[in-house]
Amino acid sequence: MKPIKFLDLQKITRKYSAEIHQAALRVIDSGWYLLGEETGVFEKKYAQYIGTQYCIGVANGLDALRIILRAYIEMGVMNEGDEIIVPANTFIASIIAITDNRLVPVLVEPDIETYQIDDTKIESAITPKTKGIMIVHLYGQCAYTDKVSELCKKYRLKLIEDNAQASGCRLNGRTTGSLGDAAGHSFYPGKNLGALGDGGAITTSDRLLAEKVRTLANYGSSMKYVFEYRGYNSRLDELQAAILNVKLVRLDEDNQRRKEIARYYLEHITNPEVVLPVVNDWEAHVFHLFVIRSVRRDELLRLLNDKGVQALIHYPVPPHKQKAYEGWNHLHFPVTEQIHREVISLPISQVITDKEAETVVNIINTLS
Repeated sequence: MKPIKFLDLQKITRKYSAEIHQAALRVIDSGWYLLGEETGVFEKKYAQYIGTQYCIGVANGLDALRIILRAYIEMGVMNEGDEIIVPANTFIASIIAITDNRLVPVLVEPDIETYQIDDTKIESAITPKTKGIMIVHLYGQCAYTDKVSELCKKYRLKLIEDNAQASGCRLNGRTTGSLGDAAGHSFYPGKNLGALGDGGAITTSDRLLAEKVRTLANYGSSMKYVFEYRGYNSRLDELQAAILNVKLVRLDEDNQRRKEIARYYLEHITNPEVVLPVVNDWEAHVFHLFVIRSVRRDELLRLLNDKGVQALIHYPVPPHKQKAYEGWNHLHFPVTEQIHREVISLPISQVITDKEAETVVNIINTLS
């Protein structure tokens, strides 16, 4: 049996091959490789797609979150030592962005069914130092709820979206990345909207924030050789922007294929040892990852790998147990720890075939 890759980036790239080559040649021949026309076009198109007034391209998803928070500090909205609520089971980048700005992450447990931040547990974590909530649309599922919005209004908090895994996800006709005050996006090659290298963006409809973000991302300069802040060198380059312009056109189509594979998994995985993801709204999930759980996780993972299926773990160690945050290592978040102990991510992408999905299902159903 031919091995089934977790994510076949070569096959995905071939799907757009002719258009990508044309785009790359256009950039090469232009002689303009940074902050040019391709980036400007992408920023405009992506803002329209997300439903915000502004989009600023940056170097990666971590920078997007980092610069949003730094901009709020420079605007006087936040100060060093203030607290940002964040899900305890997120990828480490969400937390690094907070601590890099000398803000304090306050970890809140997720819902065991959706893996998104549990909005019933947020209010008890709010203190006078809380200035924002960072929701993370983990695995591609929308984490926004009316309860989260109400809490932000009640306590005058900024709502920041980590949209790294959810490009194209929608809730009641609105696209993630437009639901809060600002959002960070990642175009890492493995994302639903992936470049051929690193890339990221910030979306917002706040004009002052957008101006501050653009300045900070350009060394802290809004006028050449004049520096208002000690900023960053964080730019989406022209080549990646051109490739993203090609792929953005087919993002919805690609996400639809992911949903087809997800439906197949949900309908055909029948092994009682496996806990399937809960999908309450198919519009509000783009299946960046299809994550199952099992108390026999390691055994199931070995079975899949031995049969040629590249399944992975997102993520094996929760943030509060990482050496990078050893001051938290004594903390106990039982839901988060259960998730990290039991999860397996199955192959899913716009290029997975029906036959490959069938093979994955059959292997899982043989575990006894």
